[in-house]
Amino acid sequence: WMAARVACRSPAFSLPGGDMPGTAGSRPVDLAHLARQTMGDRALEQEVLALFVQQALAVRDKILDADVKERLLLAHGLKGSARGVGAFAIADCAAVIEGQPDDVRTLRRLGVLIEEVRDFIAAISR
Repeated sequence: WMAARVACRSPAFSLPGGDMPGTAGSRPVDLAHLARQTMGDRALEQEVLALFVQQALAVRDKILDADVKERLLLAHGLKGSARGVGAFAIADCAAVIEGQPDDVRTLRRLGVLIEEVRDFIAAISR
């Protein structure tokens, strides 16, 4: 998997605006990854992103007050969904929460990342 991401770092595989997949300057959602997942179906992309935002916001609203067991379940579910849509920073943060469920700093970082993705999706959905 990582070799494939490294192999895609040529200009031919850059994202709109010149961003490269997996780089620090990449967008909150890897649109090239999402397009591959949805086989280029723009309507499906929008539907999947809308569902992801709903899930992410629900997790954000519950995770701080959840007990450890529920927090782990919320983080795990969000991690899988985030990877599916290409929100890799959220997926990585959720993975950290799975390993350190009481790390309040990481929990707050997750909230920030979710806001960034929500705002990004709102901007590209206009």
